[in-house]
Amino acid sequence: MPQERFTIALAGNPNCGKSTLFNALTGAHQHVGNYPGVTVEKKSGDCLHRGVALRVVDLPGTYSLTSWSLEERIARAALIDEAPDLVVNILDASSLERNLYLTTQLMELGLPIVLAFNMSDIVRARGEKVDLPRLSRLLGIPIVETVGSRGEGVAELLDAVLAAAREKRRPVSMHYGNEVEEEIARLASGLETTREAGIRVSARWTALKLIENDPELRERQSAEVLAAADASRAHLEKIFGEQPEMVIAEQRYGFISGACQECVSNTVEFRHTVSDRVDSVVTHPLLGIPLFLLVMYLVFQFTFGVGGPAADLVAWLISRLQALLSPAVLPGMLHSVLVDGVIAGVGGVLTFLPNILLLFLFIAALEDSGCMARAAFVMDHVMHRIGLHGKSFIPMLLGLGCSVPGIMATRVLEDRRDRIATMLVVPLMSCSARLPVYTLLAGAFFAPAMRGRVIFAVYVLGALLAVGLAKLFRRWVVPGPTVPFVMELPPYRVPTVKGLLIHTWARGWLFLRKIGTVVLAASLVIWLLCSFPTPPGAAQMSRAERDTSTLEGSYAADVGKAIAPLLRPIGLGDWKVATSLVVGMGAKELVVSSMSTFYSMRAEDNDPAALGAALRTREAFTPLTALVMMVFVLVYVPCLATVAAIGRESGSWGWAFFQVLYSTGLAWVLCLLIYQGGRLIGVGGG
Repeated sequence: MPQERFTIALAGNPNCGKSTLFNALTGAHQHVGNYPGVTVEKKSGDCLHRGVALRVVDLPGTYSLTSWSLEERIARAALIDEAPDLVVNILDASSLERNLYLTTQLMELGLPIVLAFNMSDIVRARGEKVDLPRLSRLLGIPIVETVGSRGEGVAELLDAVLAAAREKRRPVSMHYGNEVEEEIARLASGLETTREAGIRVSARWTALKLIENDPELRERQSAEVLAAADASRAHLEKIFGEQPEMVIAEQRYGFISGACQECVSNTVEFRHTVSDRVDSVVTHPLLGIPLFLLVMYLVFQFTFGVGGPAADLVAWLISRLQALLSPAVLPGMLHSVLVDGVIAGVGGVLTFLPNILLLFLFIAALEDSGCMARAAFVMDHVMHRIGLHGKSFIPMLLGLGCSVPGIMATRVLEDRRDRIATMLVVPLMSCSARLPVYTLLAGAFFAPAMRGRVIFAVYVLGALLAVGLAKLFRRWVVPGPTVPFVMELPPYRVPTVKGLLIHTWARGWLFLRKIGTVVLAASLVIWLLCSFPTPPGAAQMSRAERDTSTLEGSYAADVGKAIAPLLRPIGLGDWKVATSLVVGMGAKELVVSSMSTFYSMRAEDNDPAALGAALRTREAFTPLTALVMMVFVLVYVPCLATVAAIGRESGSWGWAFFQVLYSTGLAWVLCLLIYQGGRLIGVGGG
């Protein structure tokens, strides 16, 4: 067992390569949970270096430690309340001045710090040279060059971490000018209750934040301390003619500028980098959006072209498992539970895992390469035109993986009206849970060359609906001005195989975990509803007759037949479809799971791969009704976890109820237009 143990926190700006370096440090030894009191994801991992056990905590990316945004509050609370032994401040070395602003704030905490100059290869490629020993002396912080995407400098970084943690060496404190320093000293001398207020940092840091008018820190102080802080602020404002926080920020930027002038030099001139030339095309106001749509179209075509054979292989393996579990091997009820309930339900969803993993892989590649940030930049203008904040596109993009983290990501928006409008439309972005439904129906009713195009069209429809409704909501439901937004673009990077695999597996594991828990439990519930009550005289019937009679008189049939009349005008009047859609309100994967159970009650239909063929034999199903069902699943009430997230994040269950009502009503009206319009022009609908 290691004799020494240290906890280190990774802090840095967004897009500084922090997650990549975290993966390089911890590898597969990662843990995901939530920060205390909030539902923001907390990532930590374990690392063993030279016999020393290190717990690595990946803090949310932030530009500052002033508690305005949720990320800033969480990052600061983790540093103050959880008291790590050391902070590794990761900098994008190619944007040194911007990244050092967070460093100057970390220096005030009094914790040991090591700077990781990440992406240092980009600096060298630009012809820049940084005098690291000199900069290290100016800051009082050891500096290590790293290239996280290739694992370069990781061992050296860990050596520096161990040395700094053992020495407990503090960085130097900045000097903010005589007037500010006098007020800091005066306030700090009276802050004897700092520890009693639950703050584990120096009185100097507390005094500095009070002068900066930090809102969260003010809530922890007594009236006497606040009066003294207000007096200091008033005195400084009188001297400088502007707010003290602006004076302090200017001092920090001045210090950073001077340090960079002394320590950074250019050996060659680069008027336009390759990144600039690529961005001139990719972020072009006219070409950018078509290029992004083209990339996503190719992603879908490739996903379903390559993923199809892999999905067929999974279906074949499931069918072999079902063949092994024949009635001769298992007694009647146990056979029905395992084959008709568990395997038909879970296997029906598991069949589409290859497609989902491929889609996750491509999304991870777009994110890690910097292309997704360009897409957000291109869409920024569109977001402003519809009245949303430019950052609203980020939660909407996250909604492609899962609506819940997309809704939680609305916390990056400062304005409450932007948050409400964005979280109301995030569920319209097709999440991975809907993909099995799309894949099943597109595969059953459309030619192979058309499947990817049809699914891509459904994704685009969701995005267009989200944009259109956001404009309506922002104008009529939560009206108000749009907050201005400046978006920065990270440099282009070549994604690493390890990083792509970690990101794909993390998302894929969440999907598998849902299959093993929610889908499994729901499949058993669906089986119970489909298998009871037992019809009279069942013992004298053949198995096929018994299965048909049981299903027609089951509790599931009662539910579906009660709802089916409401769905008949849109072509989805089959009670089995109606029941599947009701079950899908729990999780969209359950639509496929329940249909697998409903349409596989006979022994010869137990193969999940045969579900599409089984649907084609039903008169109620045609390409038109398949398209209608895909659109209905896209738009109608999101899963219960998403509804709960909207209620929690908005602070009002009224918004969650509004989301349920508007989405279901919109789905019915939209599908009515598609179905009846299709029949009117002779497409047919069963």
